[in-house]
Amino acid sequence: MQSIFVDTGAWYTAMVRKDRDHEAAKLFLKHNTSSLITSDYVMDETVTLLLSRVGHNYAVKFLDMLQTSQKIRLVYLTPTQIAATAVLFRERADKEWSFTDCSSFVLMQEYQIQIAFAFDEHFKQAGFQVKP
Repeated sequence: MQSIFVDTGAWYTAMVRKDRDHEAAKLFLKHNTSSLITSDYVMDETVTLLLSRVGHNYAVKFLDMLQTSQKIRLVYLTPTQIAATAVLFRERADKEWSFTDCSSFVLMQEYQIQIAFAFDEHFKQAGFQVKP
């Protein structure tokens, strides 16, 4: 089965009703049949974003969902993957990719994931397909 990597922006949009893309995110998740993968770096970034923009309750709700879902695989970066992330981050000074973005690209390449559930252009810039 094909896997889809889930980015911070997609998690945020799915969690926050007032976000302009909330309905698209909810529909995508409702109808998606692929396995979902996200990383510990994305988890951290999402919790921090939710906390700063909409509050602690949203951050905890996200953590609870992530930790109890049978449909989401949480991947922890290894030291080797972190080193590869640092190399990519250094090499792509021409892009506005965050360190977390680079870590996602490294994982996607390693796990041969071609599709990201994301709402920014960074994944397209890196050569991946983007949903929704």
